[in-house]
Amino acid sequence: MPKYFTEPENIKDGFIEIFSDEAKHILNVMRMEIGDTLTICDGQSNDYLCRICETGKNCLKAKIEETTKSESEPKTKITLYQGLPKSDKMELIIQKAVELGAYSVVPVAMKRSVVKLDAKKAKAKVERWNGIALSAAKQSKRSIQPEVTEVMTFKQALEYAGKLDKLLLPYECAEGMEKTRKVIEEIGHGESVGIFIGPEGGFDRSELDEAVNAGCEIITLGKRILRTETAGMMLLSVLMYNMEE
Repeated sequence: MPKYFTEPENIKDGFIEIFSDEAKHILNVMRMEIGDTLTICDGQSNDYLCRICETGKNCLKAKIEETTKSESEPKTKITLYQGLPKSDKMELIIQKAVELGAYSVVPVAMKRSVVKLDAKKAKAKVERWNGIALSAAKQSKRSIQPEVTEVMTFKQALEYAGKLDKLLLPYECAEGMEKTRKVIEEIGHGESVGIFIGPEGGFDRSELDEAVNAGCEIITLGKRILRTETAGMMLLSVLMYNMEE
């Protein structure tokens, strides 16, 4: 059954209202009508089985028939700090990161990032990326809408990640899978984790030094060199496999 999102303030007195783009998609794309059932999530891990009772232009009202606590969200909150890649790779990275269970994605402008975004372009990109995150959240039946933040510098990203329990940075020159396994095994259920992934050109040496000073664990993902769009997905998959309950 399709899942859709609404703000908590749109839920009251046993009914849920949905407006604008989300309502247009339900009514015009999915062709749902009065009497049809759907699952609506409030973005706070609550799922509502509803039946559409009223429709209007770009809006609808649905009666709540059942409320359940979603079990689709991992207790371990993982944030992906992704160095800006070339072309449309970021769209693929965001889509797959959300499907795998990432809590949020932070685009990071690093020294070796080829892509340079001015404020206007960055704003438009972030809006599109959040649309992709929302679509992926619906497809994978997430119970939150993972946020794609505004583009940050590497320094800003490290400061933003300072509140997390663990910071991991895969680096192609790091050695020793034994350390990687140990670091991953020591992550406790419910801890928050930040993953830093470099762009196509990798991390600058100064960025590695800053990361270590900020508490990042430098790890290897094996003997093969992974593309920027592969590295984060590989580590996310391993972490989710270990942490999934």
